Amino acid sequence: MIRHLLSGADLDAAAATQILDTAAEMATVAGREVKKLPALRGRTVVNLFYEDSTRTRISFEAAAKRLSADVINFSAKGSSVAKGESLKDTALTLQAMGADAVVVRHPASGAPHRLADWVAGSVVNAGDGTHEHPTQALLDAYTMRSRLGRLAGLRVAVVGDVLHSRVARSNVLLLSTLGAKVTLVGPPTLIPVDIAAALAPGTDVSYDLDVVLPDVDVVMMLRVQRERMNDSYFPSAREYARRYGLDGPRMRRLPEHAIVMHPGPMNRGMEITPEVADSPRSTIVEQVANGVSVRMAVLYLLLGGNKL
Repeated sequence: MIRHLLSGADLDAAAATQILDTAAEMATVAGREVKKLPALRGRTVVNLFYEDSTRTRISFEAAAKRLSADVINFSAKGSSVAKGESLKDTALTLQAMGADAVVVRHPASGAPHRLADWVAGSVVNAGDGTHEHPTQALLDAYTMRSRLGRLAGLRVAVVGDVLHSRVARSNVLLLSTLGAKVTLVGPPTLIPVDIAAALAPGTDVSYDLDVVLPDVDVVMMLRVQRERMNDSYFPSAREYARRYGLDGPRMRRLPEHAIVMHPGPMNRGMEITPEVADSPRSTIVEQVANGVSVRMAVLYLLLGGNKL
């Protein structure tokens, strides 16, 4: 049993499957006229976001509110953080306010782990630097299982800016635990040396997208995080799109059953074209909807009667 969710490595196959199964039950709530459960009534969930976010913050807020928790949204902008308050002092303030769970997104890798040392409640990592984003990996796994019926044995290509992607790291850890086979694809400058061996034995690396596409069940396109790039990792956006962008002709090289994923936000026309993003193969909108159910499951299991 765990108290926090900080990394994809925190979950073994049984715990991850429990979250996915619970999320499937939570998804039924969305179809009701009243989309609320009393499971976390009287509990307080704080969304502590030091980085801008749309999908993740709103998803966690919706998840907590559907479980009847009290939600406090904390933005670093316009708060004491802007005046120089440290993460520890902010944590102690939240602790004094009685936060039962803190959902944190922070530009520094490892910040949620430090926060977990300072608060009595549960800490959920909603993205830390270029480290991890475990609930994104969970909702991706949930989406794959919903569309394809299984996770064990799936062949998944994670394509693009692996170097700066916390989504890629969490997905490799979680999908490998659940029996999927992951291949990281991208230019050599955007795939860290030995990352595959460091994250999960059996993970492959390829620098040729066209070679990989015919043999995968899932292709997950990553956003090129130009805001984190201080150097030139590829010649131009046009050249990147030519080599590693998923367009219509490349999509048609996929097996007939294969699906296309993207964690968002997308650079349309760079890593993915509108034709692909809006096609029936795309699960991008489903991923957003599934994110609420998965985060409901995580909060319920961390704060409800059952522990992971």
